[in-house]
Amino acid sequence: MIDRGKKSVLGVMVDAVDYDAAVDRIRSAARERRPYAVSALAVHGVMTGAQSPQHKFRLNAFDLVVPDGQPVRWALNLLHGAELKNRVYGPELTLRVLAMAAENGLSVYFYGTTPAVLDALLASLRQRYPALIVAGAEPSKFRTLTQAERIAVASRIVASGASITMVGLGCPRQEVFAYEMRDLLSMPLLAVGAAFAFIAGELPQAPPAMQRLGLEWLFRLKEEPMRLWRRYVLLNPYYLFLLAGQWIGLRYSSAGTKPSVEVLYG
Repeated sequence: MIDRGKKSVLGVMVDAVDYDAAVDRIRSAARERRPYAVSALAVHGVMTGAQSPQHKFRLNAFDLVVPDGQPVRWALNLLHGAELKNRVYGPELTLRVLAMAAENGLSVYFYGTTPAVLDALLASLRQRYPALIVAGAEPSKFRTLTQAERIAVASRIVASGASITMVGLGCPRQEVFAYEMRDLLSMPLLAVGAAFAFIAGELPQAPPAMQRLGLEWLFRLKEEPMRLWRRYVLLNPYYLFLLAGQWIGLRYSSAGTKPSVEVLYG
């Protein structure tokens, strides 16, 4: 188990952990009924924080931020000597947490995506983990929530008796959701991005070799070019440019700016 604490990647504090440490932390928080915000960040997620002081503040308030992308793992190893042999890939972390939840009798609530993807996700999970207790599932409204709706969502999750909530709204909306809901829910909230669609079989995953080489972005760009081209064609080179600056000694502040007004997308 590797857990070397939080390290700065462009001012975004990422935990130098492996799967075992991440699952262990989430298990402890679920058992103790503690608020615990978790996100898995690839390059796009790190850059949302690097480019926005308000979002950097949110991310750096998270209890656990794992290196979802290989370039983020490489940054931890290069800049901080983390010696991480593997990334902590969001969809794989999701499956490991669900397996842990099934083994420990911890119930799970699923929030986000479409009704069709949720149905396919739950069908897949029933086959994978027959002992998993699903406390509830609720699709995204694909718009901002009113204050009353936000409180109602939190109330439904609490009333369900869930021990863990999985959030699949896409980056950075899901991180805003987890940040804003953290103190309303005494349980881990995991912002897991496209994990719902991957596990449901609605989106294809890159071959393992491409994942190991850090080329998953190229596979996803081929699958969804119109939606993702800006993210990968523009952000990836900029990430490397900024990372080179940190490597030669430039310091990026981790302070951020606390958001004065939140717009909660649900």
